[in-house]
Amino acid sequence: MSLNLSFDNTANAFEYKSNQQLKKAHFLFSAMGNNWLVNIGTKITPWAIKAGLPIKGIIRSTIFEQFVGGETLEQTAKVADKLEEYHVQVILDYGVEGGDYGEDEKDHARDEFIRVINYAATQHNIPFMSIKVTGLVRFSLLEKMDQLMHEAQGTLIKRYEQVLTQLNTDEKAEWQRVWDRMMLICTTASSKNIGVLIDAEETWIQNPVDALVTLMMDHFNKEKAVVYNTAQMYRHDRLQFVKDCFEAAAQRNFILGMKLVRGAYMEKERKRAEEMNYPSPIQPDKASSDRDFNAAVTFCLHNIDRIATIVASHNDESNLLAAKILDEKGLPHNHHHVHFSQLYGMSDNITFNLAKAGYNVSKYLPFGPIKDVVPYLMRRAQENSSMSGQTGRELGLIKKEMKRRAIS
Repeated sequence: MSLNLSFDNTANAFEYKSNQQLKKAHFLFSAMGNNWLVNIGTKITPWAIKAGLPIKGIIRSTIFEQFVGGETLEQTAKVADKLEEYHVQVILDYGVEGGDYGEDEKDHARDEFIRVINYAATQHNIPFMSIKVTGLVRFSLLEKMDQLMHEAQGTLIKRYEQVLTQLNTDEKAEWQRVWDRMMLICTTASSKNIGVLIDAEETWIQNPVDALVTLMMDHFNKEKAVVYNTAQMYRHDRLQFVKDCFEAAAQRNFILGMKLVRGAYMEKERKRAEEMNYPSPIQPDKASSDRDFNAAVTFCLHNIDRIATIVASHNDESNLLAAKILDEKGLPHNHHHVHFSQLYGMSDNITFNLAKAGYNVSKYLPFGPIKDVVPYLMRRAQENSSMSGQTGRELGLIKKEMKRRAIS
């Protein structure tokens, strides 16, 4: 590629980190390269938190500080302000995970999401916030609806409409409350000009989530992209899903909001498919995931008038591909329908070099009490535990910058 864009510049990547912070990151990624240590840590930490053992201080000063903005919005604001100095935007994520909580907890999650939207609207560099539908709805209700949708015929929305007639009276009332929570969140976001990114979930609950998000886009995305769905491209059916969503957007006359990720539940998905004896929904290999991800990027950016795309990737090639397409089409780096994003604490070489080149780029920045974000942190530790993968890459970049700064 002839692009004048490189992700090798560590001076740009780590300019926002002090020498001490860089050394701390080096220590943490070195520890995460130890599979034995990660395996023990990810098993013991959630138990220790639940048991009330005094380990929060250790977590806060290590993995929490690396990957999370803070325990409160106020703490997270300091991180967001620091990122803004380097033209990096923020996707705020209140770190509530799914669970079969009561209705009061689900209403509390709705209120927290709205609080995040209202806060983001007061800041210059927070264009988006992220939510998990499983924070607003009973997991087992989604499971039932998904199963019924698999048995129904027709398009996604037609199958969803059929399923609604099959729910009992209590379930219909429960789903109406879910719908009302989403409507209030999206209405607030639309009025405050903040984008709402809906996270992907496990395959066995994804269908009703996709239907819900599609209908929210149909309602709120007529003139601008407010609501975004997420496509996990490590699923072998998601490239077609993105194309089907585009067709739905064209038919219903709304702007499709699509966040492209590779995915987050691969081992869980494969294990469940094997245990329950059904074909795995996951791609056969990484090359297939990469191929479909890049094909989705190409498809979305070639339909840029109708699709607002978030390229949420830690892959150099995928980010360079999106940048190249913008250049080939003669479009500005900061086109309002193209946004890049990486997780806070990872791939700073991509984020800060994109920002330096004038692209719209953000850090996905979770926040919340330590006990609430532990599941998120354990996923980060596990996915970084392969030295040949992300951790090795992060360590190599950190060592390069430490050498450049002559830090021992």
